[in-house]
Amino acid sequence: MVIEEIHIQNFKAFKNINLKGLPPLAVFVGKNGVGKTTLFRVFSFLKNCLSQNVRIALQNEGGFNGFKEVITRGVGLSESIVIELKFRLTIAKRERLATYRLEIGLENGKPLVRREILRYKLSSYGAPFHFIDFSRGQGTAVSNEEDFNKDIELTREEQAVMPDVLAISSLGQLQRFKAANAFRNLIENWHISNFHINGARGKKNLAPSSHLSSSGDNLPSVAFHLKEEYPDTFDMVLKKMSERVPGVSNVEAKTSEDGSLLIRYADSTFKDPFLDFNISDGTIKMFAYLLLLHDPKPHKILCVEEPENQLYPELMNILAEEFIEYAHRGGQVFASTHSPQFLNAIPLESLFLIEKAEGVSKIMPFSADPLVRGQLEAGDKAGYLWEQGMLAGFRERAKR
Repeated sequence: MVIEEIHIQNFKAFKNINLKGLPPLAVFVGKNGVGKTTLFRVFSFLKNCLSQNVRIALQNEGGFNGFKEVITRGVGLSESIVIELKFRLTIAKRERLATYRLEIGLENGKPLVRREILRYKLSSYGAPFHFIDFSRGQGTAVSNEEDFNKDIELTREEQAVMPDVLAISSLGQLQRFKAANAFRNLIENWHISNFHINGARGKKNLAPSSHLSSSGDNLPSVAFHLKEEYPDTFDMVLKKMSERVPGVSNVEAKTSEDGSLLIRYADSTFKDPFLDFNISDGTIKMFAYLLLLHDPKPHKILCVEEPENQLYPELMNILAEEFIEYAHRGGQVFASTHSPQFLNAIPLESLFLIEKAEGVSKIMPFSADPLVRGQLEAGDKAGYLWEQGMLAGFRERAKR
């Protein structure tokens, strides 16, 4: 699955964002406060809407006032927050070009889903067909999508959910609603990195974990699982650690005497390995990234904000290569950065600039600016242009 287009309307500083032709790897750069974090909050918000409901998701973003704090400042409260994704997804054993549109409003002082649509078509041509179509808790869903290619009338079922609950949340639990089920599974499988070094350190309960959590607090469990179930992959991760992190000759994931899990890092200079409390933040974070990027059952979409934090600059080129390889293997990566070294390793088609003016953010591909595109094609590095402030005036030039 690859997200090809994103449309965001009235979500915080994103009054009207349209991203088209998104590549498997998309890297966003911009100054502090321009909206990089907001872009990743959109993914978190949609995931929270699915796992809980719209009201709670809005409160997670805007506190007690919820909708009023999330909707773009200056926009009337009668307007809707809109999130629309266009993507390719396998439904009923066929790849479909699908669109999911969510419109959230405030009515009688309460947030609700004004409109929720999941539609797709057989190819790039022809009109899309609505398989999920709901408004204010009432709507229809098609339950025999496997007959879409046949001369058989599709079955539309009248359904009802709570007005602040997503239809794909309820219907997606039922196998007969294949579009809702496939899209729900996709969102649940998104990985939005919010890695906390302190949470990843120390002994952990012996609880099986096959995927790294958003915060990384199950790092020992994931390492132990990979070591036991996928030893070849684990050995490959260890080899990369020893090659790329000076001084690390081995990493052990093992159970302690009290049955807890822990990680020890071996240094070739010393006889005994170190517990992770004595290891640098960067070493632990690099190990976590390698586990995430070489997951045997990888996430379809990774969202990683400022991966350079705690890592020294020389690792940026290596980390960028790992993200590129992950995308080539079929995943999709959205990352933000301030690091010139990281930007230098990213291809032109994957680079996007976020700018903000008068409280409203805009996102533009580097390729939209003829001057920047020309400099990069001539051999200049994106990180150099960013570091020297040569992206100033980007928006005005891109309009020409």
